[in-house]
Amino acid sequence: MAEVTGNTATDSAEKRLNELGYKQELRREMTLFKTLAISFSTMTLFTGITPLYGSSLQYAGPAALVWGWVVVCFFTWFVGIAMSEICSSFPTTGSLYFWAAHLAGPKWGPFSSWCCAWLETIGLIAGIGTQAYAGSQTLQSIILISTGTNKGGGYFAPKWLFLCMYIGLTVIWAILNTFALEVIALIDVVSIWWQVIGGLVIVILLPLVALTTQSASFVFTHFELAPGSTGITSKPYAVILSFLVSQYSLYGYDAAAHLTEETKGADKNGPKAILGSLAIITLFGWAYILALTFSIQDLGYLYDTNNETAGAFVPAQILYDAFHGRYHNSAGAIILLFVIWGSFFFGGLSITTSAARVVYALSRDKGVPFSHLWRKLHPKHKVPSNAVWLCAAICILLGIPVLKLNVIFTAITSICTIGWVGGYAVPIFARMVMPEKNFKPGPFYLGKASRPICLVAFLWICYTCSVFLLPTLYPIDWNTFNYAPVALAVGLGLIMLWWLLDARKWFKGPVRNIDNQNGIV
Repeated sequence: MAEVTGNTATDSAEKRLNELGYKQELRREMTLFKTLAISFSTMTLFTGITPLYGSSLQYAGPAALVWGWVVVCFFTWFVGIAMSEICSSFPTTGSLYFWAAHLAGPKWGPFSSWCCAWLETIGLIAGIGTQAYAGSQTLQSIILISTGTNKGGGYFAPKWLFLCMYIGLTVIWAILNTFALEVIALIDVVSIWWQVIGGLVIVILLPLVALTTQSASFVFTHFELAPGSTGITSKPYAVILSFLVSQYSLYGYDAAAHLTEETKGADKNGPKAILGSLAIITLFGWAYILALTFSIQDLGYLYDTNNETAGAFVPAQILYDAFHGRYHNSAGAIILLFVIWGSFFFGGLSITTSAARVVYALSRDKGVPFSHLWRKLHPKHKVPSNAVWLCAAICILLGIPVLKLNVIFTAITSICTIGWVGGYAVPIFARMVMPEKNFKPGPFYLGKASRPICLVAFLWICYTCSVFLLPTLYPIDWNTFNYAPVALAVGLGLIMLWWLLDARKWFKGPVRNIDNQNGIV
């Protein structure tokens, strides 16, 4: 195949898009770097690790947390590589949903794309909620430390104000996503430098500032249960739960695939962005975990409700102990918390972008109620603004129970991970079982290695989804119950019921908007 450069009127990815039955509607002007920035921003260095660091550390101690990142990264690379091959062959905005339809074939394609599209939609919209919640939690800690800390009469934001912060972040992201794509791409370029530079500063500075650092044996070999706090006495079960922070952090690299219709040379640059963002987060993520863990001053004190951060946010306490211990003021901790908060802000903005693209793609194929509304593009900026506000509205509804429930973040993160990562499983499984002669490879092609890589990736995804359904605290009561299984059972049950009663009669998966085709699909 002759290589088509980005300088021609139609690049190779646009030609492949036409072959697959879609005309170019979105503006194709994003470079590899901008696509990588959005993909990395969706994964983010801080937003996955920071909110679950404390709970994962408490389950089994530092060793399980530190080595858990390595284990999870190893298997996640199988998923990323498998998805890169598919992305290279199918450079469409619908990404996972489109891949599932075409890889599963005409018989199972509609059902596969239906399942994949709704899993991905649920995961992405819940993902906006995770960023809004964790961003609000970080802001809550910044306000508390800035006003005197928990010990000095500082202001700890009550639940109603916490909800207002949650809603405010969601609305701001929606407003920004109604502007031109260039604005979002520019912000995401700022984001990647914010996280790379901010990450380097935290990783290097935090252990240097801390008055004392933990020994290597503590970080890499110390194993400690906390049955008094978690109610968990089984070591294997505690280790499984300590891996959750890594499994929650290592997804989102498919964001590059959502933007392939807007990316130059997407059949090449899409896979590069997926693997590039995964490589960056693998290295930086482990370094961030090590920096936090080496800088712990007193493990038990981190969870004390009478400490300076009210025991509400472990990373904030680690930062406070380091800077206040050396300099007797908390300015440094506040600045680094603001860097982390910025990461949540950029992450939420990127996930909102991705969620809107998925809703737009599904609406374009008439797979969402009132599809004609959600597929409309802004007349000037050519972005799916209606889809953006639909995602924001649902996200706000997900956050309202925070007024009464203390475990809402556990439920939202579980729903997000299961939906988002579960959506990966459908096209990967379809790619694994389809006849090789029916697959038209793109520039990134695995050849004979494709099936074993897809098998490992699929099994890992199944395991990941399973563990996020488990109880995370014992004994189980209304305050510790993981509501994710119930919420997912109701949501997915209604979606499947809709399929059986009605949607299977008319939903055919991705709908062509080019009538005459000469290419191979």
